[in-house]
Amino acid sequence: MTGELLRVLLLILQVAFVLLLYLMLYGFSRYLLRDLRAAELTREADEAGIGRLAVLESPEDEPPVGRTIVLGPINSIGRNVNATIYVEDDFVSGDHAMLTFRGRHWYIEDLGSTNGTYVNGHRIERAVAVSYGDELTIGRVRMRLER
Repeated sequence: MTGELLRVLLLILQVAFVLLLYLMLYGFSRYLLRDLRAAELTREADEAGIGRLAVLESPEDEPPVGRTIVLGPINSIGRNVNATIYVEDDFVSGDHAMLTFRGRHWYIEDLGSTNGTYVNGHRIERAVAVSYGDELTIGRVRMRLER
């Protein structure tokens, strides 16, 4: 009787192990699918060409001067490596500003940064509409919004 109970227990453990493997594969495939969809949305935004940021001045050279950054509809700007637009500058907060395209207009909003966000040399306190040709200053980095 003990040998049979042991066999049943081993069979249950084997089935549980196989189910666990299938659950892990299912979770991994969902993660990959979500990542592929996000990449597709990013590619569509790149092709849409709703705007670009041209880097005019960057003391730490990240992003490098002369670089053109293609914008999507929602762009986080900061020193956080997960930001859409990564800026390496000690005067930039981790989550410094958000640049969004709503309707037909661009808006920039400071996210409570220490050193502030500037549009054409003026510090902003709330979400502000910006136009093509406007200069944005994040820390010591100057960028121009372009088509």
